[in-house]
Amino acid sequence: FYKLLIDNVEELLPVVYTPTVGEACQKYGSIFSRPQGLYISLKEKGKILEVLKNWPERSIQVIVVTDGERILGLGDLGCQGMGIPVGKLALYTALGGVRPSACLPITLDVGTNNEALLNDEFYIGLRQKRATAQEYADFLHEFMTAVKQNYGEKVLIQFEDFANHNAFELLAKYGTTHLVFNDDIQGTASVVLSGLVAALKLVGGSLSEHSYLFLGAGEAGTGIAELIALEISRQTKAPIEECRKKIWLVDSKGLIVSSRKETLQHFKKPWAHEHEPVGNLLDAVKTIKPTVLIGTSGKGQTFTQEVVEAISSFNERPVIFALSNPTSQSECTAEQAYTWSKGRAVFASGSPFDPVEYDGKIYVPGQANNAYIFPGFGLGVVMSGAIRVHDDMLLAASEALAQQVTQENFDKGLTYPPFSNIRKISAHIAANVAAKAYELGLASRRPRPKDLVKYAESCMYSPLYRNYR
Repeated sequence: FYKLLIDNVEELLPVVYTPTVGEACQKYGSIFSRPQGLYISLKEKGKILEVLKNWPERSIQVIVVTDGERILGLGDLGCQGMGIPVGKLALYTALGGVRPSACLPITLDVGTNNEALLNDEFYIGLRQKRATAQEYADFLHEFMTAVKQNYGEKVLIQFEDFANHNAFELLAKYGTTHLVFNDDIQGTASVVLSGLVAALKLVGGSLSEHSYLFLGAGEAGTGIAELIALEISRQTKAPIEECRKKIWLVDSKGLIVSSRKETLQHFKKPWAHEHEPVGNLLDAVKTIKPTVLIGTSGKGQTFTQEVVEAISSFNERPVIFALSNPTSQSECTAEQAYTWSKGRAVFASGSPFDPVEYDGKIYVPGQANNAYIFPGFGLGVVMSGAIRVHDDMLLAASEALAQQVTQENFDKGLTYPPFSNIRKISAHIAANVAAKAYELGLASRRPRPKDLVKYAESCMYSPLYRNYR
């Protein structure tokens, strides 16, 4: 399985991951044959440690856990969200070289609010509404405590596809006591920042000279925005509050401005700047005049022809990132972006699009796929024996990825390197992340290896068959 996946990664990635994994989760109950991960349900409250001990592998390095409430752009799929941890960990092995036996996919079954699933005879989870508030918090706390007790301090716990409010709270609550990483908030941010850094080589200027407009102010949008602000702050030495002012967010109620502050969720408040209210994306583009437009809304076809033409009217090379998954939810297609901008857009998307021919020229869209970052990031954390994740480690991962884009890639308009070199890219990301962990004093594996890239390559699991002839 892994040999096939590694040797044909560009062709098979969309099958193991987005967009196919979304459809697999929707149909998980009716195609279910055997469990590939560990299900922990509310019924096992008080016994979670015992349940973990039933998993046959003892030395686990990476856990990907979901509660299935916000699977990709598809919403609450309950227990059927297991496809995501299984798929992600297949990529941890294939792309990042983490041993398959050291990976543990977990789904926390706290019920589902999806009526269609509750009434589906093939639904595999608890048939009850989702646990919330204190009941949910207690269950999660027992789980986090049990994981640390059973697998120790250095197991990486990746939160995946939790609803917005829970995702931010869990990251803030356990970020100081556990080795935790949220791919939707942090992985997406890191991969997008890398694409922007690379895009600037095509567009010109530094990060701080551009202005950014987001459609979508959930986990991905605010996570990316914060990491961009952090990097601008690091480059210019300006306070982060100042750097945030270059970044504007539009949510379902329009532009996030200071007059809305009272009604905003806490994670949106830092982005409420002084400005008169603006009701929709098109008007926001016209008034803010951004150089970079980023879509994280989970809503398809929201970058309309008017929006793309508007941003192209005041930018020689508009940067347009349509990041929502799966393909059906993408804010616009590659063909639309290139056609409406008359071939001037620097475009990347979350799901894969084929190259586009426009006006006799071939344009190759970039894919801002988290699979560039999290496998290498996880390897870097594991091989350095890091005990916490620090934002600077995410910046280190972004830098390492941007450095892998060659002149040949830029000539095609690409802002990401091709996936065919992903294991080499992952080794460089891992080395950069580990170097930052050592520098910050968060690494526990001593002494520090001399050549971190070589060490990363030596740590990677490779499915090579011995030749007995």
